[in-house]
Amino acid sequence: MTYGKRRWVWMGLICLLAAGLCLQAAAQTKEKGPWWPHPIWGAGDQSGGSNWITPEKVMASLKLVKTGKIYEIGQIYERGMPLFGQRTYAMFASQAGPFGKNKLMGHDDFLCAEIGQVGTQFDGLGHIGMQMTMADGSTKDVYYNGFTVQDDIANRYGLQKIGIEHIKPYITRGVLIDIAGYKGEATLANSYEVTLADVQGALKKQGIDEAGIRDGDALFFNYGWSKLWKEPAKYNVNPPGIGMEVAKWIVAKNAAMVGSDSWPTEVWPNPNPDLVVPVHQELITKNGILNLENMVFDELIQDGGYEFLFVFTPIRFKGGTGSPARPLAIR
Repeated sequence: MTYGKRRWVWMGLICLLAAGLCLQAAAQTKEKGPWWPHPIWGAGDQSGGSNWITPEKVMASLKLVKTGKIYEIGQIYERGMPLFGQRTYAMFASQAGPFGKNKLMGHDDFLCAEIGQVGTQFDGLGHIGMQMTMADGSTKDVYYNGFTVQDDIANRYGLQKIGIEHIKPYITRGVLIDIAGYKGEATLANSYEVTLADVQGALKKQGIDEAGIRDGDALFFNYGWSKLWKEPAKYNVNPPGIGMEVAKWIVAKNAAMVGSDSWPTEVWPNPNPDLVVPVHQELITKNGILNLENMVFDELIQDGGYEFLFVFTPIRFKGGTGSPARPLAIR
């Protein structure tokens, strides 16, 4: 066979392989795709990782409380706090009265903000999705468990499926993984990608057996980034975070949720310039593992509180994509 013929044969094989990959990528239907129906919760589930919070999980988690000390691990909502992009937070108070002979006076509040995407913010299942080509050639915007904007979700008055109202209260075991402490740094460097070796090293330093992480635990990462909270110009720029290596480890651990003291939890920007927040897609979209951002762990770390009872109940805004948060750690 001449060189020219061999070249054409190889080109043909490459084209066939590429065509096969394209067909495979577009083989998904509404009933079955690469991440749906969910392998544990099944078709139609809208609660994701919060399904792990069973009565048995709650009872086991309550045993972690030894002193009853409560730690606030969320930030205070206020004007001037760091905001991503052009997001808005503005609160106004107005006084009314007097009413009645007793001269009753009172205040009401008006709040204008993205309900789940400012301050300590909880990403719901409807927050992140992926545009895909389906088997029939149509383009769909696909979210957790195969729900699509075009068929299931779209409505100007809120999501019709996978709204935040379907997320169950979190009362579970929290595990804090202090990456900054393990690395001996007050604050990790801009755009540092946390490796699995970092996670395993931090757990070992803290005396937590990696094999002891159980289904339904909430896994939190400290980057030291909350120390920049009062400096939005620094806080908003290129935070460190986990990448796809750690995301796949989280999925294998069947975590109920993740969180961190940065605004994306994952490294920003992604080391691959062609990807935008792929960890969000891996955790939320494909596996239903929800994400709590802009947390603060300083007091907890000071007391060595790496394992604790974690309590958080998303506000049930019907059709919402997220929720404000007041997460608590109790030891």
